[in-house]
Amino acid sequence: MPPRIQIAINSTGPPRPLRPPPFAFPDPCHADAEGPVAWGGDFAPGTIIEAYRCGIFPWPHPQEERLWFSPDPRAVIPLNGLHISRRLARTIAQQRFRVTLNAAFERVLHGCAGREGGTWITPAYQRAYLRLHELGRAHSFETWTAEGALAGGLYGVHLGGLFGAESMFHSARDASKVAMAAMVQHCGEVGVSLIDVQLLTPHLERMGAVEIPREDYLRRLYEVRDLPIRFCGTGTPDARES
Repeated sequence: MPPRIQIAINSTGPPRPLRPPPFAFPDPCHADAEGPVAWGGDFAPGTIIEAYRCGIFPWPHPQEERLWFSPDPRAVIPLNGLHISRRLARTIAQQRFRVTLNAAFERVLHGCAGREGGTWITPAYQRAYLRLHELGRAHSFETWTAEGALAGGLYGVHLGGLFGAESMFHSARDASKVAMAAMVQHCGEVGVSLIDVQLLTPHLERMGAVEIPREDYLRRLYEVRDLPIRFCGTGTPDARES
């Protein structure tokens, strides 16, 4: 059992209703395993959330900013599958980092965009996810040094029983790993059972992420996407305009 992480939670308030997009995403079940399932559209909050409901996420590329993907296989982190090394467990137990939720979403977003490989987080994408955060739909986990400096973090989108982790960064050793451990712990505590990390990387694999067939991912998503789970704070469950 890994040490429990103390998380200072900053509530964004109840999620705001969203206007549904004027177009429909295609069924990703038979889409190409690696290529985009859709092109175009917009980065309006309702569009992005509808994409997640369908098992699709935006992934800008240099040639086209509004590209939408649903890879097969899909990478997820099992709630009981996060790998905590001995060193990381000591870091957590000794509380070398203070951990917060939603204390510095925009700074985490910019930190992820500024890291090596973060160039896909374009200015338009950043504006879209900042708006999602303002609407109570996107959240960030931050790690802070004893001196109060932001050391790392991650951000993602919440939808029912899903948390779609988008990106993470660090400027101090183990800072992003502590943020990830806090994210998994918090998801388990509030009832989120599906943690999506989209594509498997060596780093994510070392942390316990696994690949599952897209068909299995979509089945699990459809089972949990409408659960009335609040990710933080108090208020009414997620609301959507019909």
